[in-house]
Amino acid sequence: MGQYFDNDNLPSKIRSYSCFIRDKKYIFNVDIGVFSKSGLDFGTRLLLENINLDNIEKNVLDLGCGYGPVGVFFASYGFNVDMVDVNKRALHLSKMNLEENKVHANVFYSDCYKNVEKKYSCIVVNPPIRAGKKVVEEMCLNSINYLDDNGYIYIVIRKDMGGKSLFEKLSKIYKESKIIIKKSGYIVICCEKCWQFICVVLLINFVDIINWSDVWGEY
Repeated sequence: MGQYFDNDNLPSKIRSYSCFIRDKKYIFNVDIGVFSKSGLDFGTRLLLENINLDNIEKNVLDLGCGYGPVGVFFASYGFNVDMVDVNKRALHLSKMNLEENKVHANVFYSDCYKNVEKKYSCIVVNPPIRAGKKVVEEMCLNSINYLDDNGYIYIVIRKDMGGKSLFEKLSKIYKESKIIIKKSGYIVICCEKCWQFICVVLLINFVDIINWSDVWGEY
């Protein structure tokens, strides 16, 4: 799992590749010790090509940004983007790739949401499956605490590598949860944070824990 965490001792061999995403050309620098160093991975492409950009207001969090294709993509459309990762080499590459593509974003170190201090209209996650179920669920399920009301989270994940169970868990947290595309074993999940639904869930939980004998007394 070195590509997700500490890879300072790995050799470095930076190379670049170019690709088109939604008819825009991008150039990305990649290196040993980061995910998908051979080129844009299928899951990320599927995610970016199927996100509804019109639903997103302004602030975007690229959680687990890797070398930065998601953050660079959103920055190229004028969004305010924060890009975070635990892989310091990936963060360095993200900064290189922002400069390479002449766009701006805020890049900083964070283990999941630990250094994230604000809320976003959209969070985008291509979770590192090999980092383990606990990390994947922390990234995806805890997203609701970092979204604006009516904000969205988009997730791409392989269906047979936890995608099905993750979607079921997300559906219990988010009122609006759907799979927007399935292709080649991957699914792209979109969930919307509806504040009315959160209020109802909190009310139900509150009702469940009330000791009604205490409330009514002797009546």
